[in-house]
Amino acid sequence: MTIWLAPAIRHVALLLLPMVMLLSPARAGVLDINLYPYLSDVETDSALTVNLASDLPAGWSYFGFINLYKQEGRGALLENPGYYSEQNLRWRFHPESAFDLSFQHNFRSGSDNDRSRLGIRWRINDSALLGERLRAWHLRYSVTLHAKQWDRRPESVWQLEHSFRLDFPWLSDRLYLAGFIDHSFNESLPKGFPANPIVAEAQLGWRVRGGWYAVAEYRLNQYRRSDVNNLALGVEYRQPF
Repeated sequence: MTIWLAPAIRHVALLLLPMVMLLSPARAGVLDINLYPYLSDVETDSALTVNLASDLPAGWSYFGFINLYKQEGRGALLENPGYYSEQNLRWRFHPESAFDLSFQHNFRSGSDNDRSRLGIRWRINDSALLGERLRAWHLRYSVTLHAKQWDRRPESVWQLEHSFRLDFPWLSDRLYLAGFIDHSFNESLPKGFPANPIVAEAQLGWRVRGGWYAVAEYRLNQYRRSDVNNLALGVEYRQPF
């Protein structure tokens, strides 16, 4: 465990660091933990995810997560896990604006493969044109254009990130569907990969009791040569603050 303990502690600390900033009760957020004991096709897919979202002062907000997964040929999940983490810091530059300036940094297992992105996020629910319609559908939707990416790749990669949450009050306030679609462009990949690969997840959740949910998650990862699709079943705990 000593091989991965130091970087894992560092990234968990980065994920939880904004908690220190949230001492004021006027700032809202949510801590979300997901455990997936069942993975249908890809055993090395994410088995444990911790999400944290929070409002910060002066129009700033934070969202971050860390995924832990079993590495092939390296023992059980907790013996030597791989990890992937995203840290997002956003700034709403005008109180009435539906747009945020967005900075993202990715940490991953391995060496020399971290990346940073800069772009703009459109919170469609807060837009005058489409917001009322989406709210009537109980749908929250945002699109982030990561226009600039910094890493060790020579090409100028850019990405569109979609995130959504759909509630079903006409069926039950216990049910939701949430997820994301990451669509990358202008990336040089080996033969056999899609030209503009997609990574996506859609999670169907049912609140069992309190902050506990039963979840089923469909995953699509076109960076894998085989087993592009995966199904994860598990449990989620959400704690607003």
